[in-house]
Amino acid sequence: MEDKKAVRIQTSILNNAEKKALVWLAKRQPRWVVSDLLTVVGILGAAMIAAGFLLSNHNIHWLWLSIAGFFVNWYGDSLDGTIARVRNTQRPIYGYYLDHTVDIINEALMFIGIGLSYLMRLDIALLLFILYLCLTLNVSINAHLKSEFKLTYGKMGPTEFRVIACILILVLMYVNPIREFYLTLHIGSRAIGMTSLDIAGIVILIVLAVIYINTVITAAKGYSKMDPLPKQED
Repeated sequence: MEDKKAVRIQTSILNNAEKKALVWLAKRQPRWVVSDLLTVVGILGAAMIAAGFLLSNHNIHWLWLSIAGFFVNWYGDSLDGTIARVRNTQRPIYGYYLDHTVDIINEALMFIGIGLSYLMRLDIALLLFILYLCLTLNVSINAHLKSEFKLTYGKMGPTEFRVIACILILVLMYVNPIREFYLTLHIGSRAIGMTSLDIAGIVILIVLAVIYINTVITAAKGYSKMDPLPKQED
């Protein structure tokens, strides 16, 4: 569900196959399955992801719940807008507001859930969440200012990130040396412990920060040309 005035820009690796799959699924949903219900399903998926990470503190195999949650979240979050377009029941203003609001709720559940597990430090998880909010805000600003709804960065979109997350979870569950890896850094008199997922999180944080900064600089240059300084009278 997005602003119909904005051009949807999605060039991710899985985009073509995903679009065909979503249209196929949308055409086969019962009539009682509507966009708002699918939005709720997406929230349920995010809650499953968070619950799986929290329960992994007791047993690592609870992460299977998180993997199932990523599928449920994809199903609800990706199909709610598609089913509206297929049935021609779009509500651009309501849909745009609800979709972006729910996205923030979903991501908050996911990142906080990960941060409350023993697999990742809460501060790193929250930094990732903050950067996600920055990227989301940038998308919304561009949708408003130049009618571009860009959903991908560097050929990577939400679906690709879900797939990567599931692969990382499987590695953590079944590759013991990676799951049990623990590094202690000494900064001054302070000792900071880091797991393998912490290190992966920092790498992702750096990559996303570079993408974000580059995107902002490029967009600012474009807006400067669109909106030049007024000529000063002598």
